[in-house]
Amino acid sequence: MKTKEIMKEDVKLIHPERNLREAARKMQQFDIGALPVVDDDKVVGMITDRDILVRAVAEGGDPDQTKIGDIMTKGVVTAYDDQDVKEAKKLMKENQIRRLVILNRDNQVRGVISLGDLATAALDREESGEVLEKVSEAEHKK
Repeated sequence: MKTKEIMKEDVKLIHPERNLREAARKMQQFDIGALPVVDDDKVVGMITDRDILVRAVAEGGDPDQTKIGDIMTKGVVTAYDDQDVKEAKKLMKENQIRRLVILNRDNQVRGVISLGDLATAALDREESGEVLEKVSEAEHKK
């Protein structure tokens, strides 16, 4: 199974020069906890709701003055949309991350995979396997 088969495609992006209030509002509007940060169509970071709280608000930062680029996580781990889901899972485990940005081969953002997406895909495969097993058992009994 390829990453493009399980990724969420409707990814909300934000520019590093935007302020934290804009990021928080976007997260609230779309009920999401993270935004890939993109500059010139390239991923330059990731900002999470936790980043805003821990790295800015708790430190007394002004959400209207603090730029996303100042507190975002840089060096974002990514995978390609044609990579196997097992590789994506391995990357997430090795880097201890909950979300993986998925790119096309032109390095443009195409989606995001979360731990929940991996769990759902695993359940779907397991359930499919159970169905196939039951069908196979029924065929052998005939």
